[in-house]
Amino acid sequence: MTSDSDGERAVRWARASAVRALDPGRPSHAPGPDVGSLPRLFREPRGVFVTLKHHPSGELRGCIGYPLPVLPLGEAIRDVAVAAARDDPRFPPVEPDEWDRIVFEVSVLTVPQAVPSSSPEATLAAVRPGRDGLIVEGKGRSGLLLPQVATEQGWGAEEFLDGTCEKAGLPVGAWRAPGIRIRRFQAEVFRETVPNGVVTREPTEVTGANVPDGP
Repeated sequence: MTSDSDGERAVRWARASAVRALDPGRPSHAPGPDVGSLPRLFREPRGVFVTLKHHPSGELRGCIGYPLPVLPLGEAIRDVAVAAARDDPRFPPVEPDEWDRIVFEVSVLTVPQAVPSSSPEATLAAVRPGRDGLIVEGKGRSGLLLPQVATEQGWGAEEFLDGTCEKAGLPVGAWRAPGIRIRRFQAEVFRETVPNGVVTREPTEVTGANVPDGP
């Protein structure tokens, strides 16, 4: 479990990393540029996604991440924050005048696990929208949706599975076919309420109550 203070550090670090890479002359009040100066959690390998959204509309501005724990969390956040702001192929790079109109969101992931696939009914029963994120793989394609997507879209399990198939470039309902691999994961999600503002933990089934900081 990630403490509220480490969640806040993760979001501040994501913003600072992106701003330094794309707009190095801009002042930043976030943690220093040395990954080693961050708490121990940030030296542990974790999967992570960084999402940028327009404020106040909530419209997506960029989202890139590592589904698997391939790098220490601090390095992973730095890399994907920069990529979300600069390299998401769906959007142009963030311009200097946009930073104060964008909120940063960091999703720290659990390791993906296989979803039971003995039957479509078993798969549906195993997926819990609002708790699980999904990865669908098959026919040389792969797609991932974070847990909060189902909540934001008001999707049930079948709609979430279909949406993840579409994200992978597969037909709706492809998750029912033999040879399609489905994995699930959970996420602790932290986001700015307004650009450069207070960072809050988003309620999810996996995190439950907030993790208190130490005495």
